[in-house]
Amino acid sequence: MTNSQSLIYKIATEPAEFEQIHALNYCTFVEEIPQHPANRLRRLVDRFHDENTYIICLAGGRLAGMVALRGRRPFSLDAKLPDLQTFLPAGARPCEIRLLAVEPAFRNKSVFAGLVARLVDVARQQGYDLALISGTTRQLKLYRHLGFQPFGPLVGRNGATFQPMMLTRDRFESCVAWLSGQDAEDAVTVSLLPGPVEIAREVHDSLGARPLSHRDRRFALLLQGVKARLRALTRARHVAVLLGSGTLANDVVAGQLSLLSPKGLILANGEFGERLIDHARRWSLSFETYRCSWGEPFDPGEISRRIATHPAWVWMVHCETSTGMLNDLELLHAHCKSAGTPLCLDAISSIGTVDVDLGDVAFATAVSGKGLGAFPGLSMVFHRDAARPGSTRLPRYLDLALYADEEGVPFTHSSNLVSALSVALRRAGHGRYASLRRDSALLRELLAQAGLDSVSPAVHASPGIVTVALPPQASSSEVAARAAEKGLEIAFNSRYLIERNWIQIALMGEYSRTALTGAVSALTAAERRQPERLIAVR
Repeated sequence: MTNSQSLIYKIATEPAEFEQIHALNYCTFVEEIPQHPANRLRRLVDRFHDENTYIICLAGGRLAGMVALRGRRPFSLDAKLPDLQTFLPAGARPCEIRLLAVEPAFRNKSVFAGLVARLVDVARQQGYDLALISGTTRQLKLYRHLGFQPFGPLVGRNGATFQPMMLTRDRFESCVAWLSGQDAEDAVTVSLLPGPVEIAREVHDSLGARPLSHRDRRFALLLQGVKARLRALTRARHVAVLLGSGTLANDVVAGQLSLLSPKGLILANGEFGERLIDHARRWSLSFETYRCSWGEPFDPGEISRRIATHPAWVWMVHCETSTGMLNDLELLHAHCKSAGTPLCLDAISSIGTVDVDLGDVAFATAVSGKGLGAFPGLSMVFHRDAARPGSTRLPRYLDLALYADEEGVPFTHSSNLVSALSVALRRAGHGRYASLRRDSALLRELLAQAGLDSVSPAVHASPGIVTVALPPQASSSEVAARAAEKGLEIAFNSRYLIERNWIQIALMGEYSRTALTGAVSALTAAERRQPERLIAVR
């Protein structure tokens, strides 16, 4: 295999792909490992073919490798190991991995690792937490590297002996961490994910500078510049830049709300609104909720009625990432201002994609790795008033007051991430907002022409992300695989997306109009070509 030859991983769907699977099956398990008798057609159809989900690796249309997943008992390993169940963890939901085979020309870490990585993803989607394999004794070292653990005695016969092995849920992450070393050529070329986003070249280049100490005066000046740009972008009065995710930032806000005793109000119409509720519960906050169906806007009359009861604070997600809905901030802000109620905002998916005025918002959160177009790893807490000292009631890392007392750097920080964010912020502003509105409208028009429905109507939609509800005959994982064949990575693998058969196209990072048309083309092709056999497997 040449270094220039790109690899595509996908679920097999086409007749030509299945024919290549039968041929590789024959070469591997008849000619190389003498497990089955020879035949003149040099073609071996697995006895569980109709129950298998095949994850394959293609190189220029040629089958480089394959692996099959099957969840129906009895497994083939049940016949080889009658007491199989005694070796399995109690309560596990196992699947069987079979027919792991790679063409000799492609036998390197990259192809094996790529197949198992995709296999882990598919197994998770289908609800399995334990994978079983009969590993050939010729490749035990490789299987162990991939995270498999041997159990039980050897099975098979002379010339074709196998070791029963398992990959447990506890080892999924360590397995994936090792797999991350695969060749860069295997990666998709453009990310249309809501995070991490595609990074501009100048932002990428800025990450590689020699790190500075967080106590270095040069870092202090760098951070001050970043905070000044963030305040100018949002009209916020104060901002703290933290080393961590948006979840951390929302916990900081919840910590500030815990210093207040009266009851608040949380609005939720999607996954991330529900997560605010979870934050509040974990902090034992006193609050009521106003819930709407996912993708449904909040009713102005109900908002007015709720705020008229004088909650101590109101907390809402501005851009609900799960549905692509941009909730009406101006309406909510007007009601809160009239009632004198502090407004708190999860603006994680809106800052950098739309103009957000935080001048009179009590608390708001954002991150570096979404609409601002930088690397993930930094989060921000914007606040209107000076932070309230938390004394010993708040964990040190979550005490917003410490970030003011220490000139914004109370703990170890990353000069590299701050430097990249500084470069990314030069690109933020009204010119980008206009481009996003224009390109988002184009994307929605292309989707509508293709007969694909957006979850949020255009009048309530964020320009930064479009969530698409696929028809029942289409599989979100197969749609994403089709997009990957075109070098485009789209979101489908979050739990809430899988449950609803939704996919997402995000315009939060770098992209081109060609990428948008290519993504819609891939979605259309996958939606029309999804075989019913695979739907039954899901």
